[in-house]
Amino acid sequence: MPVTDALPSRPPLDPARLTATELGSLWSEITVVTEATSTNALVAERARAGAPAGLVIAAEHQTAGRGRLDRTWETPPQAALTFSFLVRPAPLPPGRWPWLPLLAGYAVHQALRGVAPTRLKWPNDVLVDDRKLAGILVELVDTDAGQAAVVGIGLNVSATQDELPVPTATSLALATGTAPDRTELLRGLLATFAHEYAAWAGADGNPDAGLRPAYRQACATLGTDVRVDLPSGEQLTGRATDVDESGRLAVETADGTVSVGAGDVVHVRAADQ
Repeated sequence: MPVTDALPSRPPLDPARLTATELGSLWSEITVVTEATSTNALVAERARAGAPAGLVIAAEHQTAGRGRLDRTWETPPQAALTFSFLVRPAPLPPGRWPWLPLLAGYAVHQALRGVAPTRLKWPNDVLVDDRKLAGILVELVDTDAGQAAVVGIGLNVSATQDELPVPTATSLALATGTAPDRTELLRGLLATFAHEYAAWAGADGNPDAGLRPAYRQACATLGTDVRVDLPSGEQLTGRATDVDESGRLAVETADGTVSVGAGDVVHVRAADQ
């Protein structure tokens, strides 16, 4: 599909179409701000002040967004969906909380069905043709009401190639030739996450009740040769074979299978080996 360099129309989000109660019982408040350094930081601040689960803050322009491994992330105003929300999974066993980042990625993938042919890179990058379309950062926050989780999502919608932070990223406009209405996208993302979260919580967080097999099917990392840049600075290479019951990536190496709980995964093509 041909791609144009002309900047698309970038209308603002429409708060009147973002009624929390219409998008699933999980949501309590949806706020749109013109600009924010980080929507995760705004939601975390509100969480510490006692905000209930279901708070959503979306920013038309995020100037210092943070991704995994402390990467920064910024896009032009109204060219992306940048939003964060608060969940309080405390009733679920703590050992199942690590599935929350994977669930968030899977929900974005599901919400974009019919919009773009997305796949997931472990743990939760959303890809189109191995280019990053959306990133997700989940952070735990200690509050007076117990530990909570802030889920931040950044989805490139109308960004041109020159506007993207890295050459390996993409946007819906580049991938499909069309930049969908961002308000409708946000509605779909919130409704889908609420549905998937309710199913996961209803199964007491047990990933084998549905989430784990569905995630495996959507994950492009499985069956792929990978290089994992570990937080320690070490590198691990091998074939990604599974996602275990704790959400860790199983990598078959020359020395045996290693389960990875954190790290930056690179899908290795034959030409890169």
